[in-house]
Order: sequence, then C-alpha cells, then structure tokens
Amino acid sequence: MARRTPGSNPVQDDPRITEPQRHAVGVHAVTNALRMAHRQMGLVRSARALLRVNQPDGFDCPGCAWPEEAKVHMAEFCENGAKAVAEEATRRRVTPDFFARHGVAELLGRSGYWLGQQGRLTHPVFLDEGASHYTPVSWERAYEIIGEEFAWLGSPDEAVFYTSGRTPNEPAFALQLFARRLGTNNLPDCANMCHESTGSALVETLGVGKGSVSLDDVHHADLVIVAGQNPGTNHPRMMAALERTKRNGGKVISVNPLPEAGLERFKNPQRPSGVVGDGTKLTDLFLQIRAGGDLALFRALNQLLLQAEEEHPGTVVDRAFVDEHTLGYEEWHKDARTTDWDDVLAATGLPREQIERAARMVLDAKSVIVCWALGLTQHKHSVPTLREIVNFLLLRGNVGRPGAGVCPVRGHSNVQGDRTMGIFERMPEAFHQALDAEFGFTSPRRHGYDSVDAIRAMRDGKVKVFVGMGGNFVAAAPDTPVTEEAVRRCSLTVQISTKLNRSHLVTGRRALILPTLGRSHEDRTAAGPQFVTVEDSMGLVHASRGRLRGEATLRSETAIVCAMARAALGPGDDVPWEEFAADHDRLRERIERVVPGFDDFNARARRPGGFALPHAPRDARRFPTHTGKANFTVNAMVVLDVPEDGLLLQTLRSHDQYNTTIYGLDDRYRGVHHGRRVVLVNPADIARLGLTDGAYADLVSAWPDGRERRAAHFKVVSYPTARGCAAAYMPEGTVLVPLDHTSDISNTPAYKSVVIRFEPDSGPDAVAVV
Repeated sequence: MARRTPGSNPVQDDPRITEPQRHAVGVHAVTNALRMAHRQMGLVRSARALLRVNQPDGFDCPGCAWPEEAKVHMAEFCENGAKAVAEEATRRRVTPDFFARHGVAELLGRSGYWLGQQGRLTHPVFLDEGASHYTPVSWERAYEIIGEEFAWLGSPDEAVFYTSGRTPNEPAFALQLFARRLGTNNLPDCANMCHESTGSALVETLGVGKGSVSLDDVHHADLVIVAGQNPGTNHPRMMAALERTKRNGGKVISVNPLPEAGLERFKNPQRPSGVVGDGTKLTDLFLQIRAGGDLALFRALNQLLLQAEEEHPGTVVDRAFVDEHTLGYEEWHKDARTTDWDDVLAATGLPREQIERAARMVLDAKSVIVCWALGLTQHKHSVPTLREIVNFLLLRGNVGRPGAGVCPVRGHSNVQGDRTMGIFERMPEAFHQALDAEFGFTSPRRHGYDSVDAIRAMRDGKVKVFVGMGGNFVAAAPDTPVTEEAVRRCSLTVQISTKLNRSHLVTGRRALILPTLGRSHEDRTAAGPQFVTVEDSMGLVHASRGRLRGEATLRSETAIVCAMARAALGPGDDVPWEEFAADHDRLRERIERVVPGFDDFNARARRPGGFALPHAPRDARRFPTHTGKANFTVNAMVVLDVPEDGLLLQTLRSHDQYNTTIYGLDDRYRGVHHGRRVVLVNPADIARLGLTDGAYADLVSAWPDGRERRAAHFKVVSYPTARGCAAAYMPEGTVLVPLDHTSDISNTPAYKSVVIRFEPDSGPDAVAVV
C-alpha cells in the first residue's frame, strides 16, 4: 500500500507487516533521522539545531531523560531525539489562517498524526463559548480571559494545573508557586501516569523517590537487569551505556514480554563496528516474561538467593549491610521462603531453569543494577513489584556502592526535575515550610488532585479551570470517552503548547491555546539571553540554551506562567512575577532557597555539565525513610487471572512516536509499516483463539463496573510476544483502560494489564479518532 501523505487521515490504514529486526540503530537509524530532520527543518536549520543538541553550550533534547556521557560527541543525539527536535523546530506553521479554514469539529475528525504534522503554533487563539472556530487573540486579552475565569471560581480547588515532563525547572517552579499562591495543591503531572509507582515504592523503602546510580555505575556494573523497558525506541542512548557495560566485562539480563531489537544487538553509529560490523550483542539472558509477572520473578530470585545462603552461609546475604542499614529483614525473610513455584511459573510463564540461570548470574555478580520503565510501573501491583526489587538489591548490599543500585529510567526530559521543583499534589511538609518562609505566605496543606483524581473531579463538576503546560492530556489519559467528557465540563481550558494536538480540540466551554517557545528556541528578554535548566534520570541538573530564532509572537513558558499568575492573583500579589519572567536568574535565586541541593544555583548551572543533586542512599548509605533505615517489605504474590478466551494486553509506543506525539506511521524494529491499528499476538494464541493472522478484529475489555470498552478495527499480527499476552499502541489502545483501573497506592493507570477478548471487526467506520 502506498504511504499516505501528511494531509491524509491514517486511522484506516492497512499496515504492511515485515519480519521484526534483530538489532537497533546502525546506519539506517542515522539516515532516517537526517531525512526527517531535513523534511521538517531544511538543511541549514537542521545543522544548526542538531549540532546543538545535548552540547554543553546548547539545548537539552526534548525527548528522553537519559543523561549525557562525560565525553560528548559532535552528534550527541539519537534517532528519536532528532525526530523530537525536528517536530519542535519544524518550518511548518499553524497560523490564525489555519484555524479560520478548519473548525474544531472538522479537526476532531483528524488523527493525532495529522494534527502534529501541520506545524508549530504561532499565535494565541481563543475559542469562545458556542463558537465553531478558534480566532486570534492578543496576549493581553488572553490573560484577561484567564483572570476573569479565576475570579469566578468558588474555591481555589476548582482549578487544576497539569504539567508535561518536558517543562523545564524554572517554569515548573513558577507554576507550582502560582497554584499554591492561589490556594491549591492541584498539580497533577505526567509522572502520575508513568513513574508514580516508582516514587511510591522508593520513598517507602529507600527514602528517596529517584534512582541511586550514575552513568559510571552502569558502565562498571557486573550485572544490569533491564526489566519492562525498550531502550531501542524509548531511550536509545542507554544502549551506548550498556555497550560500555559489556566492554567492561559486565552482563545484561533483559526481562520483557516482547523481544526488543535494542536489547538484542546495538549497532553504535559512533563506532566502526556499528557501521560496517555486527555491532554489540547486549543481552546475555532474555527472560520473556508474561506481562505483570515481574513480582513473581523477583520473589523467586530472592528465594533462590536465600537458599544459596543456607547452603553456603555468609557468602550470599550481606549481613553487615542488612544489620546496620535495614529494618524488616526477618519478617520479609519468613515470607520470602514461602514463595510457591507453581505460582511463580504461572505468573511469569518462564521455565524454572531460566529463572535459576538468572539467579546464578546474580550470585556471580558483585554489583547489580536493576533498570526499569513503564513495563513495571503501570500494573495494579506495580508498587509491590518495585518494593520486591528493592528487597532483591538490599539483600546483597546493592544500594549505595559503586556499580549497584536502583535505576528507574524516566521518559520525558524533565519529568524528574518537575517533581523536584514542587509539581506534586502531596509535597512533603519541609518543602511547604521553605516555600512559605521564602515568599511570606502559608501554602495549602490539603492534598490536591493527581491526574486520575483530576479527571474524576472534572467529571463530577468540581473543577472549572484546567491549565495544561505542554503534553496532550486527553490522549495520554485512560478511558478516553470519560476523560473527554470530563474536560468538556470545564468552563475554561488553557493549553500552553508548541504543536497542535487533540487536547486543543476537546475543550471547556471556552478555550485558549497559548503558543510557547520550544527547547531549541532562543529566549531573549530585556535582561539579555535567558536559559533554563533540566534534571535528568540520574539527578544531574544542567543548563539548556536554545539557539534558533522563533516568531516574535511566541512567549517562553516562564513568561506565560508569570503573566497568568499576575492576571489571576491581581496587582496586589507581592510575588515579583514580572521580574521572574524578565530574568530567570532572579527566579533561580528563589529556587535555591526553597529546594535542597540547589545552593549557588546560578553559578553551578552555568558550569559545563551542571551539577549532581544530593542523594542520601547513594552518597552516604543514609536512608531518610519514616524508620530512618532502608525497609524490607512483604509483598504478596500476584498471579493475574485471564479467561480462556482472553489475553493480557499492554499498551506501548511505536518506534515512530514519543508518548502521544506521532512522528510517522512506521515501527521499523517490530516490522509494522504505514499504520498503527495493530494488535501483536503470539502465533500459538492466534491458533488457540481461532483468529487469523492479518485479519481485523475488535478488542473488547470488560470490567466490574459492568461497562465494556471497545477499540475497533485492529489488525491481528502474528508476533513473538509472550504466550497469553498481546500488545497495542497507545493512545489507540487507551480507550480499553477504565479510569478506575489503577495501581494500588500510586493511583497510576494500569495500562500494562488489561484483559481483552476479540470480537468480529466493526469496520473502519467504527474507528474512534485519536
């Protein structure tokens, strides 16, 4: 089938299927990245942008949060990083004329891919109540509208401030200050929908909700376990770090329901062997686990380690570390010994011999790191799973020493920094006290809404104003029809954005789109050129300086937030919002007096490479938990029950997307081309369920609330995924996830554990556009 143009609507495409690839990156990735960059930016602009990505004097990639290596290459970007920059710095434009030609109803019928391909937003636009089209509005009038709506609120808690993880530190701090000056902690963010389970588990067990390792630790680990993660698509530069691990003699275990090309073999384009050779085999042992079986796997590994300690006393468990630095070992040990292997094999789908081989690799390793991403964090039992991983590491003292520790790999480039800056509905008391002392007010202590609770509140009429700082909230959230109806109940929705997406079209009674400078854009004020800062997955903070010229009609995120705050809070508010917007140094001076670890912020941010934030478990084996020690926890075994006629579905990204941003219609590594409505199913399950490879079917999920969710017209693709499991792309598959299907404790939508059945195809006309 011929490739569709960006002007078409691809939801009805008939994808072409080829064999999955067995390696990632290589020359093809480089040429593909440059081709897309040239198509979006042109030759000169591509060179100016890409040669500044992740450079000490350049801008931070707006893609993933993987840190930069100490030795920076001239081309310090991956294929998907180049796509992210090309999308942001594109020469295509969405001007007021575009909105005059296309009404909201028409645009709602377009796919997310089509919307994103139209280009950069250039002017603030306004959708009045009852209007069919967005119309241009001045910045001054836009802020007046915001001020009017905030003045009509019956309570500060009727406003919600949502943040995407690409928001830099400075506007994130300004946004949380605005919300708390208003009087609310309603600060949901994208972390609520991805790594919230990580924070919940790590704060309870280690006292810090962040990873404890550095890149050097990864390079020199004896064993790295990569679980529930696809670095080839989502964090491609991580493969270069794992290549260093292998070159230094370390080993890698991959745990995933799908074989991922990036964990099989890496062809590094920075090395001759990656250009003309076979590259580097990364995975030494692949555990093709059943989705959601990771808790059972780590319980089994822990039992095997305890058995080895009994057979060879004093050689396995690090008793000195356990006795000095932990609590709860005896209770955990008693429970761990009861692990039932029938349950383990049912939950994991793995043969016992493979698990025992993994345990032998652990025993042979003096230092172990466990890396994970959303494949572990988006299940109902995600928090217990991650707590069990911490048990696994504590048992042998693999926290707070070189080459060992926890390594949650974040997605968005500053999602971790936003939390550090106070974007959280439940910040600790110490943060509130520091904020109050610095700004002379009493911030609200009542917990606010996270992302799921914000949708519930909008649905129930408790929220009137929704402010979105980047991202695509409507497409990212679960239970798509419920989310959209909830958002439409607002009186005003405000989207601070660079590109058009579905969240601009599912609106409150009135809506504003405020176009902002991107990460790659120069931000120059009367005080001179400005820069922002970001924090990567390993707690390193560094500067980001855009170099490309943007339209004069654009404003920086910091300037927009500060102007909104002034409009909503009024001239009597004594926070110097205008000063912060004009000179980010003044804002950083206030951040350093509120947020621990940011001493001398302005000077340290200007140093090449930035600075590392303190991390007590890593730096001093000090654990600031509620007990003052690292905590072993008891985590009950979970075996997911799937009916005979069903499969366990997980949602995932294609190689041609980043979160809800769709760069193209190909998933090259998995062999899916020119389309996205596919469901990947093991060939044995296709035969067992009476399906036909290449035929179309509807995916249906049934839930205790009595409602069925349906995703229509998905092509069944025979794929070597784990038996009993299936996979589909998000956001096409998110409609199948109920709003109330969330992780225990963290309230993260359980996108990775959805039981589905197959029904006859409703046809392309039944497809819901996303």
